[in-house]
Amino acid sequence: MQPLLQRALDTAASLGASFADARLVRRREETVTIRSGRIDGLTISDREGIGVRVLVDGAWGFAATDRLAPAEIDRVAALAVRIARASARVQPFPVRLDDRPPARGRWETPCTVDPFTVPLEERIADLAAADEAMRGVPGVAFTESLSTARREWKEYAATDGSATSQVLTHTGAAIEANAVAEDEHQRRSWPDAGGGYRSAGYEYVRGLDLLGNAERVGTEAVELLQAPPLPAGRRTIVLDPAQLALQVHESCGHPTELDRVYGTEASFAGTSFLTTDRLEQGFRYGSEIVTLVADATEAGGAGSFGWDDEGVAAQRVELVRNGILVGYQTSRETAPRIGRGSSGGMRADGHDRLPLIRMTNINLQPVPGRSLEEIIAETDDGIYFATNRSWSIDDRRLSFQFATEIAREIRGGKLGRLYRNPTYAGHTPSFWASCDAIGDARSYVMNGLANCGKGEPVQSMIVGHGASGARFRNVDVGVGRS
Repeated sequence: MQPLLQRALDTAASLGASFADARLVRRREETVTIRSGRIDGLTISDREGIGVRVLVDGAWGFAATDRLAPAEIDRVAALAVRIARASARVQPFPVRLDDRPPARGRWETPCTVDPFTVPLEERIADLAAADEAMRGVPGVAFTESLSTARREWKEYAATDGSATSQVLTHTGAAIEANAVAEDEHQRRSWPDAGGGYRSAGYEYVRGLDLLGNAERVGTEAVELLQAPPLPAGRRTIVLDPAQLALQVHESCGHPTELDRVYGTEASFAGTSFLTTDRLEQGFRYGSEIVTLVADATEAGGAGSFGWDDEGVAAQRVELVRNGILVGYQTSRETAPRIGRGSSGGMRADGHDRLPLIRMTNINLQPVPGRSLEEIIAETDDGIYFATNRSWSIDDRRLSFQFATEIAREIRGGKLGRLYRNPTYAGHTPSFWASCDAIGDARSYVMNGLANCGKGEPVQSMIVGHGASGARFRNVDVGVGRS
């Protein structure tokens, strides 16, 4: 498909574009859903198209099409130039891109078992067995199970000589048991609420052991109906890796996106408290054991790839080092404003959307010395939170509240009784400053989220978060409802 991309670039350049890039994207997705023993949905989608982005007089223009005829490619490239020229009339300052070497090569997600070669009957049978095991638990009212596979073929080219080809594969799966009694509804999920996702083949789904976890998931959902609510107060809390992943996502990932800091991404989900003066001042984001990285190179990470949608190579970038803010997630356009190069996280949801700064794998680095189990064992009095149920956070990513599916009392280093409808709340810098223990590599889990929303019209992106579980002191806890 490179000749089509080159045609778009040549047309844009001939009409006055100082820079142009083009992406041809084909996406195939298959999802199977079972609800209470019956197939509830089978979705197979396949879409393809090309998007052309240009710079004219220091302003961006973009246009896209799903028709790949030469005349249509010329029309779209010309339209992008006209849009850019019109935008330049109101552009407050000209766009300046950082330097990068031309991107060239091919990259493909490693897959042991290609999910698109696994028979549909086998994928349905794997879900049905887990679904049946959950329904076999007395008191379970209804169940849901799903598995999904997505593959993207991406061709990229730019007027600076870049030409890359990528094949990105993601798989995911989830099971969920629900129990109901009078006006009380409780649920338990595995491996996470909404499912677990990975850059991998069907071997990832098999490794989740859906059937082996099904009975436990159903039993815990029923037990929660009789559990007491979590009393309000200030407590020591321990977050399991999946819940910690969402905590990182909302209170660390989004606020370090530099377009939010500058206010160019604000209407959908707010801006950020991490203004650039805080980078210059060495702002303390958390305790000395807190180190966060954006790493698009981590094997298996849901946010891993070869190049982003600006042709910047995947890389590992520090955001917080030993509790101090040291960097942001950036683009070729925003990075020069802080004297940096792009962090390589510009991605678009398909061919017909502009790339935005998106999380790759935003990981809380493990701390050598203690596993998550050992951290729990040394905690005399606390609460263990697992599996997100709901959340809220203000539009600057400062004040937040999370509710989880389950919480357990920690007493004398052992997990004890269940609590239902548990919540915890905090203020981002003070919360991370209260972190006094992070699990080591033995507890490290690479989690994936499939529906990170950003932009308007909204773009949904698969992102990753590595975490080992962590302990926080003196945190507000309470209940969603009694």
